[in-house]
Amino acid sequence: MMGKELPLAGVRVVEFCHVVMGPTCGLILADLGAEVIKVEPLDGDHTRKLVASGAGFFPTYNRNKKSIAVDLRSPRGRAAVSKLVASADVVTETFRPGAMGKLGLGYEALKKVNPRLVYCSLKGFLPGPYEHRTGLDEVVQMMGGLAYMTGGRFGPLRAGASVNDVMGGMFGAIAILAALHQRGATGEGQYVQSALFENNAFLVAQHMMEGLMMGKPATPMPDRVRAWALYDNFKTADGELVFVGVVTDTQWKIFCEAFDLAELLADPALKTNPQRVEARPRILPIVTEIFAQMTKQELMDECEALGLPFAPIARPEDLFEDPHLNASGGLAPVTLLNGSKTKVPILPIEMDGKRFGTRLDIPQVGEHTREVLAGLGYAPAAIDELAGAGIING
Repeated sequence: MMGKELPLAGVRVVEFCHVVMGPTCGLILADLGAEVIKVEPLDGDHTRKLVASGAGFFPTYNRNKKSIAVDLRSPRGRAAVSKLVASADVVTETFRPGAMGKLGLGYEALKKVNPRLVYCSLKGFLPGPYEHRTGLDEVVQMMGGLAYMTGGRFGPLRAGASVNDVMGGMFGAIAILAALHQRGATGEGQYVQSALFENNAFLVAQHMMEGLMMGKPATPMPDRVRAWALYDNFKTADGELVFVGVVTDTQWKIFCEAFDLAELLADPALKTNPQRVEARPRILPIVTEIFAQMTKQELMDECEALGLPFAPIARPEDLFEDPHLNASGGLAPVTLLNGSKTKVPILPIEMDGKRFGTRLDIPQVGEHTREVLAGLGYAPAAIDELAGAGIING
């Protein structure tokens, strides 16, 4: 989808965000067609400089955005940004609680200038006893039960991706879209919030309810009793691992017939799934021996032909060459800040048979400062003067 076909074309978003949660929110809006203008410090968002496990944050969550670099400590810098916000539909921010207000960029100040503004704060915690704490994905995973459920007997272990940051950004985008829709009826904007801790609680809710329904605390994932008799990783003849699941009575019948397990299929003690779960110690060795005689590809081909759930055990780098992602348009081209070309997963949605790709590459620091200020009515000489005074970069 390009140009006027995009659902959020004409919506202007001003983003005061860094790291993952806020940029994810902006990315969703940008991919859907909004003009997202990222406001950065003169030397750029510090996320640009992260290494190790943070090195992928900036290139993943900042395509399709424009960058302006402004000194918000300068009155003239704040004036320029205030003028930008007056032209916006949405503001997103991830500053410490109260920090935007001190800059004169809090919601109460900005709604006086722009009553139609939808203002989204993305924080560690929603209002309450914890709201002034510093929230990080790992912090809320530890205090919110997710690390416990992930690690089990191995000790608390965070999930292998920034799940709360990403989902928190998604919920921020959902709130923004709902507020924009409501604005269509009322003509007024509003203040919305999304937060890491509450997002984590939403994720763990299934385990909270499991405990109530079963009458005992939920068992962590590494220690859990499987919900199905076959729902495991199996080693193949070539030393690889393949996950295979058999999750319905119909699949159990198909599985047993395909792998010559008539005696298991005919056994009345294995007729129902709860019975088969109880009989896992009997079933698993039989299945493990069968699969150990097949190669990884043979096992996957057989499962695919039978319609059984299966999966190879992939690593992140394998996804660049994943045939489905490439054939379905699930990877979009981007140019990294060092000039190298690659591709990155895009929004996991389709509308009217189309996906949402890259319109704007990952921006350099302040790449669009002059363009944006010119659009606000600043003359070239005035922009040059701001640059010469060290108030803007670009």
